[in-house]
Amino acid sequence: MKNGIRFVILLLCMISVAALLGCAGSRTSKSAGEMIDDGVIATKVKAALYADKEVSGTQVQVETFKGTVQLSGFVDRPEQSQKAEQIARDVKGVKEVKNNISVK
Repeated sequence: MKNGIRFVILLLCMISVAALLGCAGSRTSKSAGEMIDDGVIATKVKAALYADKEVSGTQVQVETFKGTVQLSGFVDRPEQSQKAEQIARDVKGVKEVKNNISVK
């Protein structure tokens, strides 16, 4: 009886460890928590771009990976690209901004 209980407890521990490792992120993939965090960051950046009168939020795409925001798209003036980058940097949770915005 005791061996059966020990076996069940050991089995449950092994399943728990496997489940936790399956949810962990790596250098090239995201954990479930990181996916949610990145989605929130991207949404906040996009909303801030739409709210700004100088930058056209419809022309700038936002992608986020582990807190690094990548901006892409086209703007009319270099100042708009710089402003979009600054807006992204000011959002809480952003670790780095890669500005790949092109000027038309």
